[in-house]
Amino acid sequence: MTRTITARAPGKINVSFRVGPPRSDGYHAVASLYLAVSLFEDVAATARADAAITVSLHPGSSAVADPEDFPLGEDNLVIRAARLLARHTGHVAGVDLEITKRVPIAGGMGGGSADAAAALVACNALWGTGLNREELSRLGSRLGADVPFALSGGAAVGLGVGDELSPLLLRTRTDWVLVPASYGLSTPAVYSRLDTLRDGLDVPTPTEVEPAVVQALVGGDHGALAGLLANDLTPAAMELAPELGAVLRMGEQAGALSALVSGSGPTVALLASGPEHAREIANQLLDEAGLAAHAVHGPVHGASII
Repeated sequence: MTRTITARAPGKINVSFRVGPPRSDGYHAVASLYLAVSLFEDVAATARADAAITVSLHPGSSAVADPEDFPLGEDNLVIRAARLLARHTGHVAGVDLEITKRVPIAGGMGGGSADAAAALVACNALWGTGLNREELSRLGSRLGADVPFALSGGAAVGLGVGDELSPLLLRTRTDWVLVPASYGLSTPAVYSRLDTLRDGLDVPTPTEVEPAVVQALVGGDHGALAGLLANDLTPAAMELAPELGAVLRMGEQAGALSALVSGSGPTVALLASGPEHAREIANQLLDEAGLAAHAVHGPVHGASII
């Protein structure tokens, strides 16, 4: 019987995201407050008799409008993750990888990183390569700065390029409404536009997340948290996608405590006071503006076998 192992990994929002100037390696130093939320990617890994590694898209992938446009070549992060794990461990057997995508593509929620994290966990279990979570995280950081957080989940402060994680123990959950766009934004393009907007300015390198926002999230103080949500990438994302301003306003008019662009956008995250409030906001946005929205919560666990 052919063996299949499926792993699930969460998307994330950046409750606070401060961005420094470009580094010599082309990346930007950041100070991020990550929160893993209950919108998940699944990767099913099925053993092959040969050494081939393939990827396909599950028909139930709600985040993919046109499957013909979804890239399934060697640059796909799940293939890269599987090949990286195989090289690192010396494993030679192949695998068929099937992705179920629910996190918006190019939406600022780390969906590709979640795919990579799920692929690492699924292949590690399928192949019996025996790497622990810390070893998988080190491998994952070679695929993208957000992959280590997709592996760990929960909530964390991220420094460096976002991969230097300090986990947080939250006392309570927070509820959100995610409003995806019908288009994506290139993360490099958003950072490039931010650099252009900042041209000539002396931008400091962030060294910490503001303690007040950490305290508000850890303590579940929704009122305080609402006034502290921040994302340095917002001006750049809104220049590339001006309609984001209207979505942010509609979210606040629908009763959200606060609204922000998630990561590099264009997904918008709306803070709610609880699960029922989140459902009310999502329903109002659908009824009055025709916006598909997802009521989610965080924190949730990182990549794991299901």
